[in-house]
Order: sequence, then C-alpha cells, then structure tokens
Amino acid sequence: MIRIGILGYGNLGRGVEYAVEANADMELVAIFTRRDPASVKPRTNVPVISVDDVEMWKNKVDVLILCGGSATDLPEQTPAFAKLFNVVDSFDTHAKIPAHFAAVDAAAKAAGHVGVISVGWDPGMFSLTRAYANAVLTNGADYTFWGRGVSQGHSDAIRRIPGVKNAKQYTVPVPAALDAVRSGSNPMLTTREKHTRECYVVLEEGADAAAVEKAIVTMPNYFSDYDTTVHFISEEELLRDHAGLPHAGFVLRSGATGANGENKHIIEFSLKLDSNPEFTACVLAAYARAAHRLASEGVTGCKTVLDIAPAYLSAKSGDELRASLL
Repeated sequence: MIRIGILGYGNLGRGVEYAVEANADMELVAIFTRRDPASVKPRTNVPVISVDDVEMWKNKVDVLILCGGSATDLPEQTPAFAKLFNVVDSFDTHAKIPAHFAAVDAAAKAAGHVGVISVGWDPGMFSLTRAYANAVLTNGADYTFWGRGVSQGHSDAIRRIPGVKNAKQYTVPVPAALDAVRSGSNPMLTTREKHTRECYVVLEEGADAAAVEKAIVTMPNYFSDYDTTVHFISEEELLRDHAGLPHAGFVLRSGATGANGENKHIIEFSLKLDSNPEFTACVLAAYARAAHRLASEGVTGCKTVLDIAPAYLSAKSGDELRASLL
C-alpha cells in the first residue's frame, strides 16, 4: 500500500481524500493542517495533525500531496516538504513553473526524494496533449480554450472589490473561435476573440452596482482584455444556481502534411468536469503513485508530467496494460 498524506484540507484536499479511497493500492494515513486540528473534520477516520508536527511523520508517509494555492503556498511548501517526503503538487502559475521546478529539484535531490509538480489538467493532462500533438504534427498551430467553468482566482478577485458580498465568475470559450480552429484554417486569435467572462455578483446592502460593474470590467490582468458580462443576483440565487465548481476545456492542434501542406489534420482533447477540484485530485493521486514508483527505483529530483511515462500512473501491471489498453 502507498501511504498518502494530505497537506491542506480545502476543496482540493477533500477531493484527494475521495481519490485515495478510490485507489485500492493507496491508504490515507494523515491530514496535515495549519488550522487547529480539532477544527478539521475529515470524512474518513484519519488523524488530523498540526503541520508543526509534520517531521514526526517522515518515515510514515510515502507521498505527501500538497493541496495549497499556487500564489503563496506552494512556492514555499513544495521545496520545504521535498526535504522530508516524496511530494506532488498542483502548481499552476505557468510563467513561474521553471523557477518552481528549479527550487523543488534542488531540495528533492539533496534529500534523495522525488517531487512532481504542476499536476492537474492544465498544467497536467493538457500539457501532455500539447506535447504529443506537437511531436506528431510538427507543422501546425496550438490552441487552448478553457471553460465553460468557474475560475476560482477570478471569482476571488471580484469578491475583493468593495461592495461585493459574494461572486462567481465563469470563463466561456467563444463558439465562433472554436469553430474556426476546428475548420483547420489556423486563425490568429486575440485574447478577446477566444474567451468571454460571465460574472454573477451579490452586492452588499447599499453598494453602488454601477461602480462595482466598472471595477470588474476594467480590472487589469483579469477582465479588461475580455468581453465581460456582469449579472447582479441575490445570494439565494447564487447558492442555488452557482454552488458547484464545474470546469471544462479544449486543447487543439491544427496541422498539415504533404508536399504543399494539402492534407489537414486536427488533434483535439477535451474535458468536461462537474467538480474541478475532485478531478484535479484524481490526477494528483495517479502521479503520487508514479512518484512512489520512481522513488522506489532510486530516482531523485523534480519531475513534471512531461517527464513521467504513462505506465507509472496506472495500478495495472505492464502485462495488463499491454493486453487491455495498448
């Protein structure tokens, strides 16, 4: 059995609890938290431990799955805990992945551990699709669309605006842009042409709706580059109609072969998720298995999804994989 620890028990941590339960070769041995352990109530009968005592579990956990945020948690936590455990995280700030990789690689190699970073669906499964598609269709163009789904970071940005009591934001692909890519015409698309943003906002009593809407649609790095629609609704409507965390997305590569590129090809991979964190948790569990196997072989250092062979993810043996999936 692969002994799994969870660090952080929010939406993602709870998803990992489900994912470990669904894998017969894994057992959850501890949940580590920065909160008062008595305040954390897991579904399963697993000990909840203060993060201050994590070092006492150094030889009791095979892989620690880190469920913190990419903005401030993981850049510090993953290198730090790679000194104690094999670790897996879901770091998703694309531009900062090279620096995060270097920090985790140094810590994991020094300690003799494996660290797998940026595991999820993007980065993660979408990264694999882009890599395979680029390798196969060397003459082509890449396109990634996200949604329709809840962006937790953008929703949080809206909730920080004065006058906003609660909010959810959806990222939505533009159908005409998707159709243009699928046609094989290799369109040049701007940010605004690829996605729109839909915001559902509950106002504080007495808040100025016009001022809130202006603050949203002009917010740099979040909404100003997109066609953004703001809907003001009641809290009852938000809780009734927008309680979940769905997401979706598409990765496409449009390419050509032949002497003059006369033969067109489209590679497309898509996801439609009822629960973004629960799905991400399933990907984390699969890569926890891979981390454990790599460590058992004496591998050390940082890895990404691009570095790990698919067979390491599956609980099936090589013979079973060749017979059933190849």
